[in-house]
Amino acid sequence: MTEVPTPVDPPQLYRSPAFAQGMIVPAGPTLFVGGQNGTDSEGALLDGLHAQTEQALRNLLAVLAEAGAGPEHVAKLSIYLATGIDPTDAYAATGAVWGDHRTAVTVLAVTPARPGALVEIDAVAMAPAAS
Repeated sequence: MTEVPTPVDPPQLYRSPAFAQGMIVPAGPTLFVGGQNGTDSEGALLDGLHAQTEQALRNLLAVLAEAGAGPEHVAKLSIYLATGIDPTDAYAATGAVWGDHRTAVTVLAVTPARPGALVEIDAVAMAPAAS
């Protein structure tokens, strides 16, 4: 894959170093990554927001890698936080795993379906062209 999504940041809107206001994605195969919780390879939920956020992102990156993509190919992240969680606390946990990859982001407060889950993250990404 040589192309990546292109951020769209209108000058009249706030420009965040962490997310883009929109993304242009070249036409082609699209990868939809289902919601990833902070669970390890055995399905055990990690303790605490920081550990769960990092693990959810590692799980998301594993799905991307399996499809031949990386975080630079992600056009949109949706982050679902348990009600009452401060989004700045979750954001602080992303740097080491996600790095400096701006994308469109939506953050919502929800009641998780899995008891004890504090975060769930899904993504829409460019997928490699079929060979």
